[in-house]
Amino acid sequence: MNLLGNETSPYLRQHMHNPVAWMPWNAVALEKARRENKPILLSIGYSACHWCHVMAHESFEDAATADLMNRYFINIKVDREERPDLDAVFQSALALMGKAGGWPLTMFLTPDAKPFWGGTYFPPQPRHGMPSFREVLRGVAESYEHDKNKIAHNTQSLAAALDKIHHNQQGILPHREQLDKISHYFLNLIDPAHGGIGTAPKFPNLTIMNLLWDSYLRTGDNAYKFAVIHSLTQMCQGGIYDHIGGGFSRYAVDEEWLAPHFEKMLYDNALFIALLTEVCKETQHPLFARRIRETIDWVGAELMVKNLSASAFAASLDADSEGGEGKYYVWTEDEIDKTLGPDAGAFKKTYDVTKFGNWEKVNILNRLKNPDYLTEPEEVQLDSWRKKLKATRNKRPAPARDNKVLADWNGLMIAALAKAGAAFSRPEWVEMAASAFRFVTAYMMDKDGHLHHVWCDGKTQSAALLEDYACMLEAALALHDAAPDPQFLTQAAVWVDILDKEFWDRQHHGYFMTAASVTDVPLRPKSAHDSAVPSGNSVMIGVLTRLYYLTGNAAHLNQAEKTAAAFSGEVLHQVFPFATLLKNCDFFLNPLCVMIAAGADNPKAFDSMLQKISLPFLIKMNIARDSIFPQDHPAFGKIPVEGKTTAYVCFGRRCLPPVTDPQNLEQLLREERSKQGRPAANDG
Repeated sequence: MNLLGNETSPYLRQHMHNPVAWMPWNAVALEKARRENKPILLSIGYSACHWCHVMAHESFEDAATADLMNRYFINIKVDREERPDLDAVFQSALALMGKAGGWPLTMFLTPDAKPFWGGTYFPPQPRHGMPSFREVLRGVAESYEHDKNKIAHNTQSLAAALDKIHHNQQGILPHREQLDKISHYFLNLIDPAHGGIGTAPKFPNLTIMNLLWDSYLRTGDNAYKFAVIHSLTQMCQGGIYDHIGGGFSRYAVDEEWLAPHFEKMLYDNALFIALLTEVCKETQHPLFARRIRETIDWVGAELMVKNLSASAFAASLDADSEGGEGKYYVWTEDEIDKTLGPDAGAFKKTYDVTKFGNWEKVNILNRLKNPDYLTEPEEVQLDSWRKKLKATRNKRPAPARDNKVLADWNGLMIAALAKAGAAFSRPEWVEMAASAFRFVTAYMMDKDGHLHHVWCDGKTQSAALLEDYACMLEAALALHDAAPDPQFLTQAAVWVDILDKEFWDRQHHGYFMTAASVTDVPLRPKSAHDSAVPSGNSVMIGVLTRLYYLTGNAAHLNQAEKTAAAFSGEVLHQVFPFATLLKNCDFFLNPLCVMIAAGADNPKAFDSMLQKISLPFLIKMNIARDSIFPQDHPAFGKIPVEGKTTAYVCFGRRCLPPVTDPQNLEQLLREERSKQGRPAANDG
């Protein structure tokens, strides 16, 4: 009997009519496996995953295949977005088997939920060197029945290895010289022709792009600046960007950014908005400003989930529609001609549209052949043509939307919107962020401040994970920076206390991914690896550092240092997944604190200036006359000079003379920022 019909997850509900006797991951399913002494077939996927849909259609909807599954296994379906903790464990297990991870993830577990074999997608018939899924089912069932010793050996070896890889390696925080070497290593990975890192399939790797941007600001080396701007330009003008509706797809299947895997995820777009905002502050690049605006418009139009007085953001849009990947987004030349008439020629030349297509006999709109931003009147003209095409596209069956509201992904988008709204003086963007924050705290949080990971159709699901708290903490601080309000700091204190009590590893330091009360995972994952989103542990280093300066509570700084040290030893062995750890370790060691003591003149001039310069390590404090800070805090005793609004600046452990003019402050910050690549004497 299929038991997915009452589940919260839209992805699980997509499988409710399969002939497979699917069960959700819960105590009932796990007990059934133990009681019947049957191995578990665990299938993990997500709603926007193209190959998940393919395997579902080929195998899970097939009665003969379902019969094998039901006969030999307890079948459990998991939405990886709903349970990323389970996905983290079993993706690690697959990697330890020497196999590439991804989705759909197909894992076979013993009745006590220990992995012993697995893979990803399996076809219905043998092809491309892969066995058919039916062959896999028969082979695993036979092996489980007749090779008990081999199965036991596999599970024991995997359990030991899993425990080891989720055991953090402590070390000394990376210093600037080490950081420069790592940044130069990443710089050498940049594709000089097309931007980005690697070949097909090609991911934006935005956490690494962030680190490279910081390296430019710190060192003044234009090679870093060029690498980031070139990469972002290619992504913004490539097919990975939806030139008609706005928003970025997950990744490109080619190295040129032409052909995307057409799923659109909330978190990718949040990370794009945040990085483009920082780069746009420094460069005033009109292309980046336009992509920020268009992407936020798309988020508001297509991802908004409203409940009573607040709105948050849905998880994703599917890659498929009408049974085909990307069908909603691609064009034939005839469709362009019919919609635009005499203007079609100029549009087709700009967007690489041909009679025979640029991808599988159809056209993906892109501007890669001439990525330069045109004059503003020319761009406005293109706007009018794209609006006509959008009206035509709106008549097509749209990709499905996964309506789940995820706390961590919403936290990323809230922070991005707050930062963009402040930088571009768009209070409506800040309000979008504030509304989503109200949504999460109203509908996804209990009276004690504990978050839920998922909200969907009025129901909450799954205890919150480290990333939920970390990203929502970052959201609270970004909102506090954009529109200061003590409620954000009050809420932040509650969430930090929950993390310290329920997630902190008192023996080895760092935060576990799951709370101590979560008992249905084979082990509690703990790492500082970035995945598609920044690592929760790495984010917390930055959050706790900011909280110390904003509140004066030294316990936050102590916890930030312990978290950073808990994982810094891992950088000695590999650097690729640790961009956010490296960034926030450097932030911890070299923060920029600008304290504004308001006088009788206009203090907002200082705030406006600070939003126009890229300072990712900036901690801005508006000091009230009755503010109380301990004597060892940089804000202690700071008052206006001669009644004028005064800015006090501390770079790392160096404090500079007070400044009473916003233009002088900007000049000072730019000069001092350029010195950050060199060691400086402590003259504060």
